[in-house]
Amino acid sequence: MAREKSGRIYFRTIRRILIGSLVVFLLAAFLFWRIENPRAERQRALILDRIVPAVDWILVPVTHAAEMLENMRSYSRIHTQNLELRRELRKMKAWKEAALQLEQENAKLRAYNNVKPEPDLTYITGLVVADSGSPFRRSVLLNIGTHDGIVDGWAATDGLALVGRISGVGNRISRVILLNDSNSRLPVTVQPSGQRAILTGDDSNQPLLQFIDNAELVRPGDRIVSSGDGGVFPEGILVGQVVDGPDRKLRAMLTADFRQLDFVRVLRTLPKERLTEPGELVEQRRRHPVLSFPELTDG
Repeated sequence: MAREKSGRIYFRTIRRILIGSLVVFLLAAFLFWRIENPRAERQRALILDRIVPAVDWILVPVTHAAEMLENMRSYSRIHTQNLELRRELRKMKAWKEAALQLEQENAKLRAYNNVKPEPDLTYITGLVVADSGSPFRRSVLLNIGTHDGIVDGWAATDGLALVGRISGVGNRISRVILLNDSNSRLPVTVQPSGQRAILTGDDSNQPLLQFIDNAELVRPGDRIVSSGDGGVFPEGILVGQVVDGPDRKLRAMLTADFRQLDFVRVLRTLPKERLTEPGELVEQRRRHPVLSFPELTDG
């Protein structure tokens, strides 16, 4: 026991001496490094020239750790720039679709010159206040209704592409049935082939394309727009593009992003004049007779 106790006292004394010497050495080095003297500066340079090459291998892990930290910062900056570029790309895609739609409309107007175009569509924007929250019903609620002039059956868009139609209107609230709902049926046109089809919702993110005139002329990547058949939706509103489904059926990749549907534009569609009887044309012709010019005779 006495030997163990004396051994502990010996090692404790040695440890105190070493710690004290290290503290004194570090304090002396600090004071020496703070001296502003040309001779001390030369001595410091000589010490660095002898010590740094000898401990260069110790600085290698530190250097690599600093490089790894800088690379991580660089990757973070690249990730931020990538997100910004993706946002810009989505904006450019939206502008591209708008430009294509305007180009096609301009081409039609140039081809059919002197034809009276349809009046410009007006719209009213509503805020999405709630959704159905059910996988078997795809719809959203808007904070606009009959008080704002909303009529059942009007088309709803997200500002660029079609999202659905008004189905149920209250005084200050209305419901929009989305295109992927199982109750949704929309006549569409596939461009550039011009094939007519019916976009049928099946509660999936890619509705079916059914009753295509000639499916052999439809290719993945073709644009899908509303056809205007039935007089419910206006013609030429962007819907999406054709894709091959996992079940080997033609489906539509919708352009509208339903996950970020915060505001919805409801298009005001004015009812067109309908003729129920053939006699109405005759009556209108009698009210507005065609001007006739007298025949020219000799002399």
